This record gives sequence, C-alpha cells and structure tokens, in this order.
Amino acid sequence: MRQDEICNNPTVDEGVLEKSQFKDADRALHFLRHNETGEEMAIVDEKALVKRIDFMIVPMMFACYFLQYLDKSLLNYAAVMGIFEDASLTTQEYGTLSWLFYLGFLVFEMPHAYFMQRLPVGKYLGTMVCLWGAVVACTAACNNYASLAALRLLLGIFESAVSPALILVTSMWYKRHEQPKRIGFWYIGVGCAVMTGSLMSYGFQHYTGDRFNNWQIMFLCIGALTVSTGILVFLFLPDNPMSSRLSHAEKVMAIERLRVNNTGIENKHFKPYQFFEALRDPQVWLLAYITTGASIPNGAVGSFQSVLIRSFGFSNKETALIQIPGGFIAVVSVILGTQIAARYNCRGLMQIVWTALGGILGGSLIAFLPTENKTGRLVGNYFTHLTGAFLPLSYSFAASNFAGHTKKVTMNAILLMSFCLGNILGPLTFRNDDAPEFVPAKVTIVAVDSSVVLAIAALLLYYRRENNRRDTADIVHQQDIEFSDMTDKENKELRYKF
Repeated sequence: MRQDEICNNPTVDEGVLEKSQFKDADRALHFLRHNETGEEMAIVDEKALVKRIDFMIVPMMFACYFLQYLDKSLLNYAAVMGIFEDASLTTQEYGTLSWLFYLGFLVFEMPHAYFMQRLPVGKYLGTMVCLWGAVVACTAACNNYASLAALRLLLGIFESAVSPALILVTSMWYKRHEQPKRIGFWYIGVGCAVMTGSLMSYGFQHYTGDRFNNWQIMFLCIGALTVSTGILVFLFLPDNPMSSRLSHAEKVMAIERLRVNNTGIENKHFKPYQFFEALRDPQVWLLAYITTGASIPNGAVGSFQSVLIRSFGFSNKETALIQIPGGFIAVVSVILGTQIAARYNCRGLMQIVWTALGGILGGSLIAFLPTENKTGRLVGNYFTHLTGAFLPLSYSFAASNFAGHTKKVTMNAILLMSFCLGNILGPLTFRNDDAPEFVPAKVTIVAVDSSVVLAIAALLLYYRRENNRRDTADIVHQQDIEFSDMTDKENKELRYKF
C-alpha cells in the first residue's frame, strides 16, 4: 500500500499506521519520532549551522567534481602531448575513446541509483572515487587503442556515480532556495579543472625525458591524487544528517529546517511505483531532452577542445594555454547563473540565456566566420563555455522538484543518462572527412541548442500550469507529510521551482 493510501485509509488502526510510517516514510521522520526536538532547536543558530554544513561537505563535493572533470579531460590534453603518435590513434579512434567513456557512464547510471539508495552515500561515493583514480593511473601504461578503450569504458562506469551522488547529498542538507548556490559551488570544479588541466598540459609538455612520455606522467600523478581524495571522502563525507558528526541538537535542526522542501531526506526502501511514476512524468522527459540536447555541443567541443583550437592555427603549447580563459568563463557563468537562479527563482530563464549566448552565438561564430578570422572564431570558442552553467541548473531542477526517494534517484539516473547520450552523440559529429574545419560539427551546436531553448520554454509552462492547478485545489495539510516519502505528484503541498 502506498504511503498516501495508508494515511487516508480509515480502516487502518493507529498501531499499523505508525509501523507503516516508520517502514515507508523518510528516515528523518523515524529520527524525529525517537528524539526530543522542541528545546534543542531553540539553542541552535540556523545561520551558523548552515555555515558548518557548508564547511563539512561543500569542499569535498567540489574536490570530487573537480577531479571527475579533470580526469575525464586528460585525454583531451594528451591529444596535443603525443598520445596520437604513441598509441597510433586515428581521429575516428580518438572520437570513439571519447564516447566510450560516456557509454560506460550511461549503462551504469541505473545500477548506481539503486546502490546509492541501498548503501551509505558517502562511503559509496568515496569508493567510486578511489576506483576511477586507479583507472586514471593505469592509463599511463597504455600504448595502443585497445587498452585505452578498455580503461576509458571503466572510467565512465566509476565516474558515473559522482553527479547523482552529489545531487542527492545537496538535497539532503539544503533548502530548495539554497540548492542552486551549493550546486554552483561544487560545479565550478569544471571550470577550475579546465584551467588546471591547461596549465598542467603546458607544464608537462616541457618534460623531455626518455623513460616516460609526458602524458603518461600526467595520468599517473593525477590518478594518485584522485585515489587519495577518494579515501578522504570515504572517511569524512557524512552519509546523511542523522549519522553526521553534528551534535544532537544540530542534527534535529538540520532535519527540521528541511520540512519546507517537501522532498524528504532519505529512504532505504526501493519503491517500484515511484520508479514507474518517474517514467510517466512529463517533466522527466522534458528535462531529459533538454539535457541531451545541451550535452551534444558539450561532448563535441569538450572532447575536441584541443583539436578544435589547434585547427585555428595555434601550436601545441599555445593550444594548451589558450584553453585557460575558457575555464575562467565557465566558472564565472556557473557562479552568476546559479546565484541569480537562487535569488530570483529563475533556473529555466538562466538556462535560456546561457544557451543563447554560449551555444547559439558562440557556435555561430565558430561555424560561420571565415577561416582567416582566427580571433573571432577563438572568441566563439570561449563563448561556448558559457553553457557551463546549464548542467548545474538542470541538477537544481532535479534536486528541487522531485520528491519520493526512489523517484529522486531514478530522476538523477535519467538526467545523467541523458547527459551521457548527448556526450556520446557530440564526438560522433567530428569525422575524418570533415577535417580540419569540422563545419558540420559546428553547425550541429547551433541547431541543437536552438531546439533546447524551445524545450526549456515548454518545461516552464508545464511547471506554471501545475502550480496554478494546485493553488486552486482544496488541499488539507497532513501531519509530517514533509517526511512521508511521497512523490511530488502525491504531495499536493509541493510547488515546483522554475
């Protein structure tokens, strides 16, 4: 029997009701029912508590996302450091290595979603970080296409846990209006990784030893750093507020302040009806299309960043350094996009703005300017980094607008599968026959991002219609409904953020 059916069924006696709620409701409700809450909340300052939570989890989330993007991007930097020659790669094989990563990412999203619901999230994430760090280190030993392909697939499998885990952690600790900022804080790891990776590539290219190639040393060093970070995450990232290092009073406050979300904190019981509700939910598939479409240019430009800039006529070392401003632009766009979205509740509007500037305008400059206009095309390349703010805003939609723990982890998996699909399709637009200009790939960026803008508008109209319908309905408040583990469809008190 579903939770809302139990609560509204007059034939269910009080003892059965309480037992059912403890089994099916959020774990936060179980914690509150067994602990005094009134006096302890009064002695905790909420602002000070939020700062402590920030210090406790945000740096580790940033480190995970920074290393996730840096590690998967090492192949991009290795492209101008000799890996083509050392592993005898063709452009087609290099493109395959790019999308093989996302194939592993795609296939393992649903298994990760299941295991993250059943197992402690912090421990699970730390384990995955250690495993992908080991894969990165092992890549240093690869000398042919087959070995690189196998490790790229494994890298995608292990890294695919990071984004859904961080979305889940963010939704466990923060109010909905606080979430875009925190997601922005850990997502700026992307831009920071671009800048760091560019500087590393430039530095390692000055290594001239005979025993190892410069790109091999780069993979080995970063792999060791990632494994060390994974151990720290395993040991120190809390699995949820109830089992954290906070004092008892702080735990109570950390939980109670999230009642306003109406999305719960955690439930370890997999509920099939919530899984199937997610598959029937229009907002799921609108977000899936939006994320897939926006990720096609990301996959195309991200994986071939070095190749694309070098095609403008720059040397290998210049190509490494010229990527640094793109990372800075990505950081600024993420900070601005998430801060404005949080302050004015305008996630969708910010997605439209950055897609128009980054994907459509930036892609048009790259695709349609004459080849001799090297400066203008480079500016267009930098503009494409404005779309860096797009994905954290999609993550914010997933964290804010989906309730019911099984439905939340299912949505997170679908969102990341969509991201993978776009990144698989993106590199496939780069073909040997189109070298060195790759005009069809550049035109694809413009066309796809134009359709994404229309899809975002449709999603916002859907949210507005649903909120208006609920505002006019006669809704009676149910006690503790905030932690009942109801879905957003069942809990009519929830209002969608857009």
